[in-house]
Amino acid sequence: MSINGDSTMDLHGRSLLKEIDLSADEFRYLLDSAERLRDDKRRRAERPRLCGRNIALIFEKASTRTRSAFEVAAHDQGAHVTYLGPEESQLGYKESMKDTARVLGRMFDGIEYRGFSQAAIETLGRHAGVPVWNGLTDEWHPTQMLADMLTMRDHATKPLSAVSYCYLGDTRNNTANSLLVTGALLGLDVRLAGPEELWPSPEVRTIAHELAADSGAEITLTDDVFEAVRATDYLYTDVWLSMGEPPESWDERIDLLLPYQVNTAVMHAAANPEVKFLHCLPALHNEETEVGRQLFERRGLEALEVTDDVFESHASVVFDQAENRLHTIKALMVETAGD
Repeated sequence: MSINGDSTMDLHGRSLLKEIDLSADEFRYLLDSAERLRDDKRRRAERPRLCGRNIALIFEKASTRTRSAFEVAAHDQGAHVTYLGPEESQLGYKESMKDTARVLGRMFDGIEYRGFSQAAIETLGRHAGVPVWNGLTDEWHPTQMLADMLTMRDHATKPLSAVSYCYLGDTRNNTANSLLVTGALLGLDVRLAGPEELWPSPEVRTIAHELAADSGAEITLTDDVFEAVRATDYLYTDVWLSMGEPPESWDERIDLLLPYQVNTAVMHAAANPEVKFLHCLPALHNEETEVGRQLFERRGLEALEVTDDVFESHASVVFDQAENRLHTIKALMVETAGD
């Protein structure tokens, strides 16, 4: 897809707390900005637009991609970052989020928050007085969606609005919620396949259907894997044991979700030789992690949500997707907190 030239849109001072903080045009504008910044970085021709800015990174949950993307993006653009991990602030222990917001807003030009409560980041956004960016909460994952949509656009042979994708697994988690709502916002054909007891909440579904009524998006929720994946362009899944489930609950959860594993049969069922595989990572696709070894010893499973042959196949674009976290997060910071 071509980059939209010199088109501009003023997002300065704006926060991104959830996907619906953006209009469809604003979302697409950030994708265009990310494309330009990616091209500039690859040509070593970046013009820093965050010089002199100070960025706070609040992490209640550990992360590889989100922290790395924010830090590298900020440094590329001339900003300084301060990392505040779970043990490095009084947040929620001796100081409320409202008070923390008013303190940090006096010192920083932008704040990233990755944690549990959506209510917490909404409070941060109301009181900080500077742009606040959601690096993940229990309900939404908007910075991941920017990377996902850029990746889909990169690999599509048709307009993004004509793309279809299917998310398989626990369809009530933050990634699934965000994929449903983002697809509805942008007018895509979005499908969720999972056990009915793990479907999104009625509130999330209502948001998606209201957006789809305006955008023309198609929304499908089903427990039938092969119905869901037929004629899709992208299959997407997420790790099943990422939500803090204790090991004693693993067996029940795995048994519930195994029918939704992305494997060769499911990829073939898409009946699209160009179908691509997406995953927001980390992925339990082999025994090369501590959790992977535990699962193999316990259940004899070599993989969970995606098999290794799919993950390592030519159809997998997960590392393009991971890289695009950097470029889209950079675009978000530049457009909302840059000069």
